[in-house]
Amino acid sequence: MVEEKETKPSSAEATEGKEEKEEKKETEKKKEEKKEEAKEEKKEEEKEEVEVPEKFKKIVGEIEEMKVADLAELVKILEKKFGVSATPQVVAAAPSGGKAGGTGAGEEKSVFNIELTEVGAKKIEVIKAVRDITQKGLKESKDLVDAAEKEPQIIKENVKKEEAEEIKKKFEAAGAKVELK
Repeated sequence: MVEEKETKPSSAEATEGKEEKEEKKETEKKKEEKKEEAKEEKKEEEKEEVEVPEKFKKIVGEIEEMKVADLAELVKILEKKFGVSATPQVVAAAPSGGKAGGTGAGEEKSVFNIELTEVGAKKIEVIKAVRDITQKGLKESKDLVDAAEKEPQIIKENVKKEEAEEIKKKFEAAGAKVELK
């Protein structure tokens, strides 16, 4: 009977363990809050840098007040009406070796752009993968995956070969098809 008392932690020890866990949780929360504040400050800095010409202030003001879903719809309408795409265009730099025909046989590409070409049957898994890789929110990730169902979309640009291969595996595991360009 004495042995049982020795092996069980006392209530003071249990309380200390709970307090340590609570302190860790509070520390993690503070770190997350600091990260969020830093992100918000970055966004504010980016907003301050853009100067809107007088002739566009009314339009920009209306767009700022729109919901994300409405903006996505507006972008699709503008794309159809004017035959343009809001997808960033990737411009390949000319090889520095003076060869206009592309990379030589001995050279291997080390930086890739990841393009989602097909979503597949597991759309939710693909959205989760997009969120994980791009650090975008749920709505933005869903919009990107929805757009990829219609035409290929760039998920991430200028990715090293090893990381690009890992990302490709994640998407393939989620049932999507990805091209490394």
